[in-house]
Amino acid sequence: MRELTLIVQTSLDGFVAGPDGEFDNFIGGEENLEFVCSITDDADAALFGRVSYQLLDSGWPTAASKPGATKNEIRYSGWYNAVPKFVLSKTLTVKNSENTFVISKNIETEINYIKQQPGKNILMFGSPTAVQSLFDLNLIDNFWIIVHPVIFGQGIPFFRSRKNVIKLGLLASKQLSNET
Repeated sequence: MRELTLIVQTSLDGFVAGPDGEFDNFIGGEENLEFVCSITDDADAALFGRVSYQLLDSGWPTAASKPGATKNEIRYSGWYNAVPKFVLSKTLTVKNSENTFVISKNIETEINYIKQQPGKNILMFGSPTAVQSLFDLNLIDNFWIIVHPVIFGQGIPFFRSRKNVIKLGLLASKQLSNET
Protein backbone atom coordinates (compact mmCIF):
# COMPACT_ATOMS: atom_id res chain seq x y z
CA MET A 1 0.00 0.00 0.00
CA ARG A 2 1.24 3.47 -0.86
CA GLU A 3 2.00 5.86 1.98
CA LEU A 4 1.05 9.51 2.27
CA THR A 5 4.05 11.63 3.27
CA LEU A 6 3.62 15.24 4.33
CA ILE A 7 6.40 17.72 3.57
CA VAL A 8 6.00 21.00 5.40
CA GLN A 9 8.31 23.95 5.88
CA THR A 10 7.81 25.82 9.12
CA SER A 11 9.36 28.53 11.22
CA LEU A 12 10.83 27.62 14.58
CA ASP A 13 7.65 28.91 16.22
CA GLY A 14 5.42 26.72 14.04
CA PHE A 15 4.19 29.00 11.27
CA VAL A 16 4.03 27.81 7.64
CA ALA A 17 3.66 31.36 6.32
CA GLY A 18 3.48 34.93 7.52
CA PRO A 19 0.19 36.68 8.37
CA ASP A 20 -0.59 37.36 4.70
CA GLY A 21 0.54 33.97 3.45
CA GLU A 22 4.04 35.16 2.54
CA PHE A 23 7.07 32.86 2.54
CA ASP A 24 9.74 35.55 2.19
CA ASN A 25 11.41 34.87 5.52
CA PHE A 26 12.07 31.18 4.96
CA ILE A 27 15.67 30.34 4.21
CA GLY A 28 15.42 28.28 1.05
CA GLY A 29 18.12 27.64 -1.41
CA GLU A 30 19.45 24.91 -3.60
CA GLU A 31 20.30 22.49 -0.79
CA ASN A 32 16.73 22.68 0.53
CA LEU A 33 15.32 21.99 -2.93
CA GLU A 34 17.80 19.16 -3.46
CA PHE A 35 16.56 17.56 -0.25
CA VAL A 36 12.92 17.84 -1.38
CA CYS A 37 13.91 16.37 -4.76
CA SER A 38 15.47 13.39 -2.98
CA ILE A 39 12.09 12.71 -1.37
CA THR A 40 10.32 12.91 -4.74
CA ASP A 41 12.42 9.95 -5.93
CA ASP A 42 10.16 7.68 -3.86
CA ALA A 43 6.86 9.29 -4.90
CA ASP A 44 4.76 9.32 -8.04
CA ALA A 45 1.77 11.43 -6.94
CA ALA A 46 1.18 14.73 -5.17
CA LEU A 47 -1.61 15.90 -2.87
CA PHE A 48 -2.40 19.51 -2.05
CA GLY A 49 -4.95 21.77 -0.48
CA ARG A 50 -6.33 24.34 -2.92
CA VAL A 51 -4.16 27.27 -1.81
CA SER A 52 -0.91 25.29 -1.91
CA TYR A 53 -1.82 23.79 -5.27
CA GLN A 54 -2.53 27.19 -6.80
CA LEU A 55 0.69 28.59 -5.38
CA LEU A 56 2.86 25.73 -6.68
CA ASP A 57 1.01 25.46 -9.98
CA SER A 58 1.68 29.13 -10.69
CA GLY A 59 5.41 28.53 -11.05
CA TRP A 60 6.57 24.93 -11.15
CA PRO A 61 5.11 23.81 -14.49
CA THR A 62 7.40 26.23 -16.36
CA ALA A 63 10.30 26.52 -13.90
CA ALA A 64 12.57 24.22 -15.92
CA SER A 65 12.39 26.45 -18.99
CA LYS A 66 13.30 29.68 -17.24
CA PRO A 67 16.74 31.13 -17.98
CA GLY A 68 19.21 30.18 -15.27
CA ALA A 69 17.06 27.36 -13.86
CA THR A 70 19.15 25.25 -11.51
CA LYS A 71 19.57 21.49 -11.74
CA ASN A 72 17.13 20.96 -8.88
CA GLU A 73 14.57 23.44 -10.22
CA ILE A 74 14.62 21.50 -13.49
CA ARG A 75 14.41 18.20 -11.62
CA TYR A 76 11.50 19.27 -9.40
CA SER A 77 9.64 20.91 -12.28
CA GLY A 78 9.94 17.69 -14.30
CA TRP A 79 8.63 15.63 -11.39
CA TYR A 80 5.78 18.10 -10.76
CA ASN A 81 4.69 18.00 -14.40
CA ALA A 82 4.87 14.20 -14.63
CA VAL A 83 2.93 13.11 -11.55
CA PRO A 84 -0.82 13.10 -11.00
CA LYS A 85 -1.87 15.92 -8.69
CA PHE A 86 -4.80 15.50 -6.31
CA VAL A 87 -6.29 18.71 -4.89
CA LEU A 88 -8.54 18.79 -1.84
CA SER A 89 -11.01 21.60 -2.43
CA LYS A 90 -14.69 22.40 -2.18
CA THR A 91 -14.30 25.57 -4.25
CA LEU A 92 -11.78 24.85 -7.02
CA THR A 93 -13.53 25.00 -10.37
CA VAL A 94 -10.75 23.56 -12.49
CA LYS A 95 -12.07 20.54 -14.31
CA ASN A 96 -10.22 17.29 -13.80
CA SER A 97 -7.52 17.07 -16.42
CA GLU A 98 -5.17 14.36 -17.53
CA ASN A 99 -2.91 15.09 -14.57
CA THR A 100 -4.93 17.07 -11.99
CA PHE A 101 -7.88 15.73 -10.03
CA VAL A 102 -10.06 17.65 -7.58
CA ILE A 103 -11.34 15.81 -4.51
CA SER A 104 -14.27 17.73 -3.04
CA LYS A 105 -16.08 15.10 -0.99
CA ASN A 106 -15.56 11.68 0.58
CA ILE A 107 -11.96 12.62 1.39
CA GLU A 108 -11.23 9.56 3.49
CA THR A 109 -12.60 7.17 0.88
CA GLU A 110 -10.84 8.93 -2.00
CA ILE A 111 -7.44 9.14 -0.28
CA ASN A 112 -7.62 5.51 0.82
CA TYR A 113 -8.50 4.52 -2.75
CA ILE A 114 -5.45 6.38 -4.09
CA LYS A 115 -3.24 4.81 -1.41
CA GLN A 116 -4.40 1.33 -2.47
CA GLN A 117 -3.43 1.85 -6.12
CA PRO A 118 -0.11 0.47 -7.33
CA GLY A 119 2.76 2.91 -7.31
CA LYS A 120 5.16 4.79 -5.16
CA ASN A 121 4.32 7.09 -2.26
CA ILE A 122 2.13 10.19 -2.39
CA LEU A 123 3.65 13.49 -1.27
CA MET A 124 1.60 16.24 0.31
CA PHE A 125 3.04 19.74 0.34
CA GLY A 126 2.13 22.34 2.97
CA SER A 127 -1.65 22.80 2.95
CA PRO A 128 -2.22 23.46 6.68
CA THR A 129 -6.03 23.54 6.45
CA ALA A 130 -6.23 20.30 4.46
CA VAL A 131 -3.64 18.69 6.72
CA GLN A 132 -5.90 19.25 9.74
CA SER A 133 -8.64 17.20 8.07
CA LEU A 134 -6.17 14.45 7.19
CA PHE A 135 -4.85 14.43 10.78
CA ASP A 136 -8.38 13.88 12.04
CA LEU A 137 -8.87 11.00 9.58
CA ASN A 138 -5.46 9.47 10.44
CA LEU A 139 -4.43 9.41 6.77
CA ILE A 140 -0.88 10.83 7.01
CA ASP A 141 1.72 8.07 7.31
CA ASN A 142 5.00 10.03 7.38
CA PHE A 143 6.14 13.60 8.03
CA TRP A 144 9.11 15.57 6.79
CA ILE A 145 9.07 18.78 8.77
CA ILE A 146 11.67 21.25 7.58
CA VAL A 147 12.22 23.74 10.40
CA HIS A 148 13.78 27.02 9.33
CA PRO A 149 15.89 29.00 11.80
CA VAL A 150 13.51 31.96 11.86
CA ILE A 151 10.83 33.10 14.30
CA PHE A 152 7.81 34.71 12.65
CA GLY A 153 5.94 35.67 15.81
CA GLN A 154 2.66 35.50 13.90
CA GLY A 155 1.29 33.97 10.76
CA ILE A 156 -0.47 30.84 9.54
CA PRO A 157 0.13 28.08 12.09
CA PHE A 158 0.93 24.54 11.02
CA PHE A 159 -0.38 22.90 14.18
CA ARG A 160 -3.80 24.01 15.28
CA SER A 161 -5.88 23.01 18.26
CA ARG A 162 -5.84 19.25 18.57
CA LYS A 163 -8.45 17.12 20.24
CA ASN A 164 -6.07 14.21 20.59
CA VAL A 165 -2.34 13.69 20.99
CA ILE A 166 -0.41 12.45 17.96
CA LYS A 167 2.75 10.66 19.00
CA LEU A 168 5.50 10.56 16.40
CA GLY A 169 8.82 8.75 16.25
CA LEU A 170 11.93 10.36 14.81
CA LEU A 171 13.26 8.19 11.99
CA ALA A 172 15.85 10.59 10.62
CA SER A 173 17.06 14.13 10.79
CA LYS A 174 19.30 16.18 8.55
CA GLN A 175 20.76 19.63 8.98
CA LEU A 176 20.65 21.81 5.88
CA SER A 177 22.74 24.91 5.43
CA ASN A 178 21.33 28.39 5.85
CA GLU A 179 22.53 29.34 2.38
CA THR A 180 20.01 30.89 0.01
